[in-house]
Amino acid sequence: MQLSEDQVMLQSLAREFADQELIPNAEEWDREGTFPSMAIENARNLGLLNCTIPEKYGGTGLSFLDEVVINEELGRGDPGFATITGVTMLACHPVIHSGTEEQKKEYLGRVADGQISAYCVTEPGAGSDVKAIKTSAKLEGENYRINGSKMWIGGAGYADWFYVLARTGDGGPHESLSGFIVDADTPGINIGKKEEKMGQRSSDTRGVSFDDVLIPKSNLLGHEEGNGWIQAMIAFDRSRPMLASHALGNAQGAMEEAWKYATQREAFSRPIIEHQSISFMLADMATKIEAARLLARNSARKLDLGERATLESAHAKRYAADIGMEVTTDAVQIFGGYGYSEEFPAARRMRGAKIYQIFGGTSQIQRIVISREMTKLMDAL
Repeated sequence: MQLSEDQVMLQSLAREFADQELIPNAEEWDREGTFPSMAIENARNLGLLNCTIPEKYGGTGLSFLDEVVINEELGRGDPGFATITGVTMLACHPVIHSGTEEQKKEYLGRVADGQISAYCVTEPGAGSDVKAIKTSAKLEGENYRINGSKMWIGGAGYADWFYVLARTGDGGPHESLSGFIVDADTPGINIGKKEEKMGQRSSDTRGVSFDDVLIPKSNLLGHEEGNGWIQAMIAFDRSRPMLASHALGNAQGAMEEAWKYATQREAFSRPIIEHQSISFMLADMATKIEAARLLARNSARKLDLGERATLESAHAKRYAADIGMEVTTDAVQIFGGYGYSEEFPAARRMRGAKIYQIFGGTSQIQRIVISREMTKLMDAL
């Protein structure tokens, strides 16, 4: 898919940022579990974050394709950093789609000014099964009282506000869900300990509990109950191309590192890249990454046309997540014993790749979405 001149410039800017600020620091951030606040600020100042917030609310108003191009380079730099910065946009999508004008100006404007937001949907018993959410929001006069627990919330320890999905009635599992904007300093919110994760350790992930949290009813997103399900689904559709770009960007970085190593490491008196067993592995990596890139960009293009992209976004997220795991695992194999050492980047990239098959809808959930959407298409023939 041909990029415009402006998109090529954005790509170059993001790549330069990744080369200068992400790749040199990624190992330390991962090892120490460092939240890279300064790098986040630098990326924001360059216009690389929260790209699709409209200009009228302080954002850059870039397209979804622009976002995918930029985020591939961030993922190539460090998947942990890409996840850190991506979760804010995930929480913004429901506001962009369903918020009132006042809510958009206030909360999208805050993000444009540098605040961080978090998407509070997943619960201990409700991950991919969003309709199983139990967190409640009861209207009491001019306020809603929220009670419940969320888990695996990216950016929770640094968030200034949350998008919270809660149950507002006794209706059906979809109809009784509503979305709320909750300021992080509201009394009754308790932020759990930082989770010790296998990979992407710089990304702050925590549980969040709501104990009789009172918020004004004006913070009901869109000022209407019962729209939470569609808000969450739209956020998934719009964020999955970005997550796909993170996964394929990380795979691209792993391939580049493996390719360089294969030209330097010798076995049987010649560089290992000259052995067909290695050159074919690298060739397969390149093909998988290119296919994932096209799927991600195609889903973004469809969103930019204002069309529903549930199927295309699921294709992109599923495939990019899966090949991301395959490519980074093969990179470890090419590095051999060094690949198993944390002193080399291959192990960190493989650990960082796994989460893309889990969050934002697991690869198994994507297959369910794909099969359902394909059934609709087949039935229409």
